Amino acid sequence: MTRLRATAAHTIPQRPPIRVTPGQQVRAGQRDTDWPAFVFITTDDGAGWVPDRHLDTSSDPAVVITAYDTTELATTSGEELTLIEQDDPSGWAWVSNAAGRQGWVPLRTVEPLPY
Repeated sequence: MTRLRATAAHTIPQRPPIRVTPGQQVRAGQRDTDWPAFVFITTDDGAGWVPDRHLDTSSDPAVVITAYDTTELATTSGEELTLIEQDDPSGWAWVSNAAGRQGWVPLRTVEPLPY
């Protein structure tokens, strides 16, 4: 189990998270300028940022090819976290905090703790 420390606070967006599943049709919009691996999508249940590699955009609407949950985790600087999944292509990590809450945080806001 890899332990991380937040080196900077991460604030979550105001919009509620969404979950997409393979085969689901979504409307793909703009690419993020700060996080170029992400595309803004809209579903019947909401909207959020999803890595473009999780979508087949060869048709309109786009089709989800890999499930994704847009939940982000708010953190404070110095907070200890547990790494669950590191997604290097997108620059984010799925982590858990001491209270058991899980979500995505930017890799640039965390560092490994020494063993």
